[in-house]
Amino acid sequence: MKRLMITMIVAALAATVFAADEHALFAKHWQTARDFTLAVAEAMPADGYSSKPNEEEMSFGKLMAHIAMANNSSFAAVSGLKAPAPPEKLAAAYRDPKGVFEKEATLAFLRESFDFCGKALDQITPEKLDELFGPEGRQMTGRERLWAGFTHMAHHRGQAEVYLRVKNIKPPDYRF
Repeated sequence: MKRLMITMIVAALAATVFAADEHALFAKHWQTARDFTLAVAEAMPADGYSSKPNEEEMSFGKLMAHIAMANNSSFAAVSGLKAPAPPEKLAAAYRDPKGVFEKEATLAFLRESFDFCGKALDQITPEKLDELFGPEGRQMTGRERLWAGFTHMAHHRGQAEVYLRVKNIKPPDYRF
C-alpha cells in the first residue's frame, strides 16, 4: 500500500513537472514567433499595408489583422478569457474588400493580440489543454487548438514575407 501511494505521488509530481515544462516550451516558442511576426509586420512601409500582390489575396494589413484575430480566438477559446476586439476602424477595413489599413493601428492591434495571448497562456491549465473544443466532428483538444493557431500564424507570416519580397523588401532573418 505504501509503495502504491509513493508511486502515485511520484506520478502526480511528474505530471506537474511535464505540464510546467510543456508550458515553458510553448511560451518560449510563442515569444519567438511573436517577435518574428512583429518584425515582419514592421518591415512593411505604411503605404504597403493596403497593398496585395493580386486581387484574390488579402492586403498586407488585413493579413496582420487576420493573424491577430485568429490568435485571439484560439487563446480565448482555450483560456476562457474574453479576447480584445479590433478597433472599429480596423474592423470596418477588415470587412471591406477594399479596406484601407493604417500601419500603426494594425501594429497596435497585433501587439495587443500578442499581449492578450501571453496573459491567456498564463491562465491555461493542463486540464484546459486536454479539454475538447469545437463543434461535433471537428473537435480538438486545447493543446491542438493552440498548435493549430501557432501553425496558422506561421503560414500567414510566411505569406507576408512574400508580400515584402514583391515590394523588393528583404524580410527579417528567420528566428527560432
